[in-house]
Amino acid sequence: MSEPFLSIESVSASYGNISALHGVSLAVPRGEIVALLGANGAGKSTTLNVISGLVRPTRGTVRFDGEPIHRLAADHIVRQGIVQVPEGREIFRDMSVRENLEMGAYARKDRAAVARDLDSVCDLFPRLRERIAQKAATLSGGEQQMLATARAMMARPRMILMDEPSMGLAPLVVEQIFETVRTLNREQGITILLVEQNAKLALSVSSHAYILENGEVVLQGASADLRHDEAVRRAYLGG
Repeated sequence: MSEPFLSIESVSASYGNISALHGVSLAVPRGEIVALLGANGAGKSTTLNVISGLVRPTRGTVRFDGEPIHRLAADHIVRQGIVQVPEGREIFRDMSVRENLEMGAYARKDRAAVARDLDSVCDLFPRLRERIAQKAATLSGGEQQMLATARAMMARPRMILMDEPSMGLAPLVVEQIFETVRTLNREQGITILLVEQNAKLALSVSSHAYILENGEVVLQGASADLRHDEAVRRAYLGG
């Protein structure tokens, strides 16, 4: 792996008295897609929330582009160029599609460029252009995932943290979402840390992967190698 764009070094984190992460270390090279896999409760979302500044680590360091960010507020981390697409989409349901997209650019001052970017993300997601004035609550699950991703794009991120983008979606829609992930990475050069329960798809789009169990990294390696690892196949790929 090349020099890490994002690195997590021996990070532990807790929710009150409940320990969620135990000395987790991982690295994401610039311009790559890295997958973070594991069962429910393994600590995947907590890892993303630590990076985003939503959860403070009790120990360890998070570095982005060589600088420590683990003591920064969440909005400052967004301004550094890291944006999270949260589990369950978390769109603003009573706001229109346009208003949701504009919220993604809340930290930006370049209003003319924001308008151009809104047009650009609607080119990437034509469904959103068709529904631009609708309330976000009226969108299908797949369209809501598109909206959450497009909202993240409006911040002009250098890195996107994607948390379970396939959750609750039909297989055809999942394929479309993962094709978007590839497009963001290949055509726009965005580095992506992908948390995903669909291990087969996650390993197919990523270059490297980490597997978490009970808040610890238990296995890591090139995604192509992990796809053929017998233990990984039994535990995560259905044999």
